[in-house]
Amino acid sequence: MLLLCTLALQAVFIGRIALMALLDPQSTSFQRSEAWRLLATRQRLDWHQHWVDDSRIAATLKRAVVASEDAAFASHHGLDWEALQKAWERNQRSATRSPRRALPEPGATTTTEGGHRAGGRPKTEPKVVGGSTISQQLAKNLLLSGERTLPRKAQEFVLTLALESLLSKRRMLEIYLNSVEWGEGVFGAEAAARQYARLPAAQLDTATAARLAVMLPAPKRFERNPQSAYILARAQVIAARMPAVVLP
Repeated sequence: MLLLCTLALQAVFIGRIALMALLDPQSTSFQRSEAWRLLATRQRLDWHQHWVDDSRIAATLKRAVVASEDAAFASHHGLDWEALQKAWERNQRSATRSPRRALPEPGATTTTEGGHRAGGRPKTEPKVVGGSTISQQLAKNLLLSGERTLPRKAQEFVLTLALESLLSKRRMLEIYLNSVEWGEGVFGAEAAARQYARLPAAQLDTATAARLAVMLPAPKRFERNPQSAYILARAQVIAARMPAVVLP
């Protein structure tokens, strides 16, 4: 029964992906989760999203996002094993350094009654670095939850391969750019362009597109100051990479 249920679930997922070759998805799993969270915490839903066709998204934004998120998007088959290996190595180094950082300095008091640290450096968790391609991010956002478990990661790999088999790269990028989060309640290129640049997505120049691309890894944090020194400096790096990007 478990095997049959698993196969049935895969058939449902693959069927939904096949339909996306012809129909635009009305929402994603991540968007629905965010909508419920906003309703539960704020009792209102401030939502900005407007689907636009691929032809109405500036090539500058496509190049910027690919340069920032997945430079090999046009050539890989869904998984970038080299990027995954590098991410795994960085996470291992971070995990190895973390216990040493958590140790108190000589002579410092480690904890007080109640569990509070009275001295020394605060304990910090190692930062987990991902190596996901745009294809993997799309698979996760469209159909899966945000939990990090081995079964969910395995399901992500299966859906990534299904996306690569059933949709063109151009269609995948179109869906990704129309559904990715660009701030709390801000989804898709058109909403992001109007929110941060007061322009339609079709009219974004190189500098503005690069700044929007920089926001994608942490949109809720970067939306507080979209003109910060970090974003501007990082955007210059992305802009320099854009001419080398191959679009599907």
